[in-house]
Amino acid sequence: MADDRIEDLLRLLAPQVLGAVVRRYGNFDTAEDAVQEALLAAATQWPGEGVPDDPRAWLVKVASRRLTDLLRSRQARREREETVARWTPADRWLAPAADLHVPETDDTLVLLFMCCHPALSPASQIALTLRAVGGLTTAEIARAFLVPEATMTRRISRAKQAIKDSGLPFGLPSGPERAERLGAVLHVLYLIFNEGYASTSGPDLQRAELSSEAIRLTRIVHRLLPGDGEVAGLLALMLLTDARRPARTGPDGALIPMAEQDRSRWNAGYVAEGVALVTGALSRGTAAGPYQLQAAIAALHDEAPSAEATDWPQITALYELLMRISDNPVVALNHAVAVAMARGPRAGLGLLDELAADGRIAGDHRLHAVRAHLLEMAGDRAAARDCYLAAARRATGLPQQRYLHARAARLPDDGENS
Repeated sequence: MADDRIEDLLRLLAPQVLGAVVRRYGNFDTAEDAVQEALLAAATQWPGEGVPDDPRAWLVKVASRRLTDLLRSRQARREREETVARWTPADRWLAPAADLHVPETDDTLVLLFMCCHPALSPASQIALTLRAVGGLTTAEIARAFLVPEATMTRRISRAKQAIKDSGLPFGLPSGPERAERLGAVLHVLYLIFNEGYASTSGPDLQRAELSSEAIRLTRIVHRLLPGDGEVAGLLALMLLTDARRPARTGPDGALIPMAEQDRSRWNAGYVAEGVALVTGALSRGTAAGPYQLQAAIAALHDEAPSAEATDWPQITALYELLMRISDNPVVALNHAVAVAMARGPRAGLGLLDELAADGRIAGDHRLHAVRAHLLEMAGDRAAARDCYLAAARRATGLPQQRYLHARAARLPDDGENS
């Protein structure tokens, strides 16, 4: 197996192996260190020796051994014996010693709910899950939360310690507890998907392995809770959004905006599945939540035969409903775009002026990019150029930077609007 395929396999297996080790032995923080060392061993050995028949079992075995070594190295003999006794699982959690196969239960999903432990703040739940299940770096998570990396490092460390101190059994919650954690779980999956669909940094516009993993996990949650409208809405939103991925970049990796994409390249299967999911969720007659509303907006985009045929008035109305239940500046930014498309660019620019006072998004490159686009639509090309350049300076992803610079290069820099 080629090195890049091994890397992809390890990325997929990492949260599953971590879940299996925590399920068997507990000690979340030390288990994560042990799994990282097992992954490193695999990355070193497998290219030359070949991938084992059961790679997950191999990783679990190596990580388990390393976990024991780490515990021994950190504690004196007596303390070590007490710790091992404390973290040794009951018989019902252990497979027979000779059986190295990971149980059929998806430990990744169990790990997902564990990271959303009620002892943690919502922000810490999301951060820890993005780190342990999504595989994002601390820097990427910090950008998602708009906080310094050092702050996020401390937050994740405290979250791990809180789970360790809680003594919570490793397993899926049930009843009211599951409902309580579900909101955080869905938000975590939403953030993982977004990081995969539009990477916040690095040379690539998208990280397909993250968005695919978010879809996979959300499918599992949907199978667990098939009657929950917001779970169905989130899965629909992911599918309808990811359906456009094949057309989002050119042969050179350059970003292609939705209005210019070849819609024949969109994933028709994902579109059909997403539309069916959101239609079913909305038809239940209960109040639509934010994921259902976002999915309904995505469905209107995906079902439009062209950018010009998009039902912008209906999209505007859906964003206005979404703004009533979600105090999110990105939602307000998207609403401004919809208003501009439905009523003209000047109407959208007026909303951007109000949004610029919101400190949560005032420095975000997306605000400046939208302003540039609307100014260009309004014919103020020189001002649009300045805004594209301002957006490029604030963007952290290289594809976004290249796209914004290219848009600016098309426009005059001498103050003329010709």
